[in-house]
Amino acid sequence: RDLYKLNMQAVLLGDSENGLEKYENLDVLEASAEDLLLEEGEGIESLAPFADPLQNDAASTTSSSGEEQRVQTAKSLSSTAANASHRRARIRGVLAIDPSTGSRLEIESSAVVLTTGTFLRGVLMIGRERYSGGRHLRDSEEVEPPSIGLALTLERFGFPLGRLKTGTPARLDGRTIDWDGCKIQPSERPAQPFSHVRQSRGEEPPMAAVGRLIDCYQTATNEATHKLVTDYAHLLPEYDGMDGKGNGPRYCPSIYKKVERFAERKSHNSFLEPEGLNTHIVYPNGMSGPYPEEIQLQIFRTMKGLENVEIIRPGYDVEYDFVNPRVLTHTLETKAIAGLYLAGQICGTTGYEEAGAQGIVAGANAGRAAGAAYRGEEAPEPFVLGRDEAYIGVLIDDLVTKGTLEPYRMFTSRAEYRISLRADNADLRLTGKGAEYGLVTDPERLAALDMRETMITDNVERLRKFKLFVTEWAARGGSDIMGGDAMNRPGRESHKKSAEEVLGMPHVTLKHVEEVMAAVHDEQKTQQQQQLSQNEDEAIINNEESIECFIPTPSSVYDTVEASVKYKSYVVRQEKDIESWRKAQGARIPPNIIYNHSIMPTFSKEEIEKLNRFKPTTFAEASQISGLTPQSLVYLYHHVMKLNKESKRKSESVDGAIATANGKM
Repeated sequence: RDLYKLNMQAVLLGDSENGLEKYENLDVLEASAEDLLLEEGEGIESLAPFADPLQNDAASTTSSSGEEQRVQTAKSLSSTAANASHRRARIRGVLAIDPSTGSRLEIESSAVVLTTGTFLRGVLMIGRERYSGGRHLRDSEEVEPPSIGLALTLERFGFPLGRLKTGTPARLDGRTIDWDGCKIQPSERPAQPFSHVRQSRGEEPPMAAVGRLIDCYQTATNEATHKLVTDYAHLLPEYDGMDGKGNGPRYCPSIYKKVERFAERKSHNSFLEPEGLNTHIVYPNGMSGPYPEEIQLQIFRTMKGLENVEIIRPGYDVEYDFVNPRVLTHTLETKAIAGLYLAGQICGTTGYEEAGAQGIVAGANAGRAAGAAYRGEEAPEPFVLGRDEAYIGVLIDDLVTKGTLEPYRMFTSRAEYRISLRADNADLRLTGKGAEYGLVTDPERLAALDMRETMITDNVERLRKFKLFVTEWAARGGSDIMGGDAMNRPGRESHKKSAEEVLGMPHVTLKHVEEVMAAVHDEQKTQQQQQLSQNEDEAIINNEESIECFIPTPSSVYDTVEASVKYKSYVVRQEKDIESWRKAQGARIPPNIIYNHSIMPTFSKEEIEKLNRFKPTTFAEASQISGLTPQSLVYLYHHVMKLNKESKRKSESVDGAIATANGKM
């Protein structure tokens, strides 16, 4: 944590000792943002507008791809012209207070990104104690004050505000933990870097490379823990939202919510995570609960390894304002105030990754629009990611089209294209687009992308070209792995399969296939060498090339090569499911349909709860329910079609019986 802070400061502010220059065109000012500077007026034009992509590129509207059309629609809705009727003001800058002097600062700007986190009219809570603040400072008892002026301004312009809460657990003193009483969770070795640039260099992350890795540990609650959690529930805070219960993250609940919701569970895991290399502070993941400090200590001391633990800082909850994100465009610009962008918890999300994802899109669009306006250039095209391109696209599309009434988290299940949206191909999907929009300029990163694309193409092509008889695949790789007894059925001797086809089978890995390929390659090489030694003069005359050594797929592209082959047929099926679903959105849902887990076993508790609450009458309505996943919508569609067929069959049976009876009469 400390290393990340130091490194980011060095990147932004420069570090002369390590030869890092200050980030180009960036000025960093530490001040308190008190309010927005605005110019008001109905339909007022933005100082930093976007181009309307549908006007600039009429051909794009005729695309046959439903997802491409959806992206084009999102882009057009993000244009300045499309939102003229909503606009009541435009950004002129920010009013700030210099913390060292207390003087007012007016910072002029044509675009502003608002990332208030938990500060928008924030209230902190420990037990029944409530006090204003956005958060506690990490290394002191001081509280950072909330933002009131910004909330009042948003309220004045009709932004739909609600209250959400989140919590952070107590920080523990690692010197008072019995680590031997806990289960070790060692770091991965070799450590896989996030950056494909490092992967292309064959490097580990810096701390892993020098052997400075930290182990986490696992402990768990027990029945004694749960008794205290329940017995002292009356000391938990009363919140503003949800009739005093608070509107917190459904999928990251407090320890009290876990015990309440899963009463049958006798324990819940907690992971003890050291906060850095040079600190004794430990973060007990999964143990947030804003009880009075003395109760928090009692709860922790019931857990294995924590019998004598001491708390450095108690855990607390924070309740804060958020804006229902349906008032935003796909660029995360607000419709009411031109040039104002929102990102992070102010949009109703929870989680660092969700906030960072929005920051990329809001920052990219604000920067591109403001930069073009400053330079007197044409308005740029908005930067919008589709649901088929990135989880960021799914996240933002869900937020701005469906909105949210509870803290939103991104899950793979929310994405209909999740088979194609993988960590191993993130650079292939997005780096090129980043370069197209001027967001990726590092030559080494672009070179690493080109190298990976070439290596992936070459290795998949090698799999496609390598073929053996199925019986030989079975003999070399083992019939159990290579398709079982089916490989050795009579008549299969003359049938060949490529390495790509074999890899597509269940239980077959790229390693299995390449072991066979390497063995065949070695045999061919040995055979060639024997022939060359016997006919050396003839080989020289014919200028025969020597067979090179077989090189397995490099680790930097291994996962991508394997996944692209393994999931090939599933991607085709995925496209068919999505297309049939799109065509069916106008279909009606019977009013008497029953939603429960016995009928819909794959549905989450949230989905069952929301379907029973909203009772959608069409699939178009169902698709607008936040939290209902594409997979569940497809399941529901097939379920309704099955019910309709059964109903029709019964009706025809009854009609036939009546007709028979009438005939006899």
